[in-house]
Amino acid sequence: MVGKSPSLESIASSTPQGTTNHEKLKDEVIITSDSDPERSPNETPKVIPVPLKWKLASILMVSAIGFGSNWSSGITGAMKTTIKKGMKINNTQFALLEASEDFMVTALMLVSGLVTDRIGGAGAILYGNLIFTVGSILVAAATQVRNYRFMVGGRVIQALGDIATQIAQYKIFSSWFPPNHGFASTLGLELGIGKIGAFVGKSSANIIAKNTGDFANVFWVAVGMNLFTNVMTAGFYFFTKYANKKFVATADPATGEKLTESNKKFEWKKVVQLPWVFWCIMAFSLFETSTAIVFTQNATELAEQRLGVSSVKAGWYTAVVQYGGFFLVPLIGIFIDLWGNRISLLVFCGVGVCISMCLVNWTTSIAGTSASLGIYAFAFCFGPTTIIDSIRTSMWHQSVFGSAYAIKITMNNAYVSTHSYLNITDGSRMNIIVRVITGVIQDADNNSYDRVTIVYVFLAACSVVVSISLVILSLASIDLRRLQWSRKQRVKNGHIINERNEKFHGEDGARNRLISKICFGILGLWVLGSWVGYFWGVATGNNG
Repeated sequence: MVGKSPSLESIASSTPQGTTNHEKLKDEVIITSDSDPERSPNETPKVIPVPLKWKLASILMVSAIGFGSNWSSGITGAMKTTIKKGMKINNTQFALLEASEDFMVTALMLVSGLVTDRIGGAGAILYGNLIFTVGSILVAAATQVRNYRFMVGGRVIQALGDIATQIAQYKIFSSWFPPNHGFASTLGLELGIGKIGAFVGKSSANIIAKNTGDFANVFWVAVGMNLFTNVMTAGFYFFTKYANKKFVATADPATGEKLTESNKKFEWKKVVQLPWVFWCIMAFSLFETSTAIVFTQNATELAEQRLGVSSVKAGWYTAVVQYGGFFLVPLIGIFIDLWGNRISLLVFCGVGVCISMCLVNWTTSIAGTSASLGIYAFAFCFGPTTIIDSIRTSMWHQSVFGSAYAIKITMNNAYVSTHSYLNITDGSRMNIIVRVITGVIQDADNNSYDRVTIVYVFLAACSVVVSISLVILSLASIDLRRLQWSRKQRVKNGHIINERNEKFHGEDGARNRLISKICFGILGLWVLGSWVGYFWGVATGNNG
């Protein structure tokens, strides 16, 4: 059905408009095909761009990989009550179980981003899934013998694999689809399929545990799902290698930039000089993603308490409202590719999620809880695709998109682990500072959600403030306003993007480098703060 969609085809394979851009693309193809020093004299020059059918095949393969990983990620949140009872741990220990994984992410994610940019997404996702599978086997074994420390160790191993795979799939998409020409649509399709995987995992986890008589069996099923993702990953790896040899690299129709999956060297300088617009999007993601993490991770247990239902029914209810919008996410991606308006969508998402969190905090009735879940399910559908696409569109250099996305994940993980946790479909987590705090608050309130939900409201309100600030700033700055551009506007104004790129690194270079260094410094302090929170848990014995 996707392959027949005229909208996706026109987005992914649109013809460059304008003489200048066309000439840039033509020159780039000639350079790539005729002056490649590594090509042997008898080798046929690569002059054919990647066909749409090949791009669609890559999307479906990566989406299948994402389905399996999201199925596995959905089971932990759905089984919070079951895990706490089976492992005999409290909320703080459960939070620190998740924080152990997040600690590894904050420590190694940025390095993984640099490595992914260097070696390419296909190679990174291959070895990442292998490591993740080993970790999932250890976690399943730990639940079988009811060993909490063993389970923490397994989660750390899983994290090492997850670190590699989170970035790789989006790096692959960025190398084949420019902004407004299929990137958002591709994200939307992958995230939509990921929602289906998370829904199946979350809704079936407690059913499997109840019908088999042992919640450890859920984790063994997850091992089987991870083996499936490894088969798909191996197939995708060889598919990508063949495609890279057969076809010429894609170029951005607006700017003429050649898109790459891997680099010849580590691009440290480009990473350090990420634009201030990128950091603005990071500010929104910091609060919006953290709200989603703390709320969704605890939604099943909250539904059990406030709706008065069993863990199985609560898992079904929350899975439906949280992931029922899987069909909407691809449509949002197509909308962004064609008509832009990314900042407007961020405002809509922020306000909607804030309304949902207010209902959670101030309305404890069945009707209020149900309404909050429904509003959240709809509003947050507009978040992940818009945030990731805004990151890509804000950047001057696609070659370091893996590192840029790694910064997002690092920042999100550092924040949420001392409040609470959720692994949402966009892979983003904001975890260490939020996770432990909410766990402690909830334990002090006799496992109730009456006090801890005010944290949800605060985080959601901050995201609204940031999104409205972006609207105001966009009126004065074209660098931010270009996030609102439609596909036609971006192609038409490609020369403006190139001019702003030159000015950013030339005339305004010193100021921009200073801003970027300050932002990196703040990120470093943020990560150190998250580590303090994690080691506080270790020192006080709250890790079990």
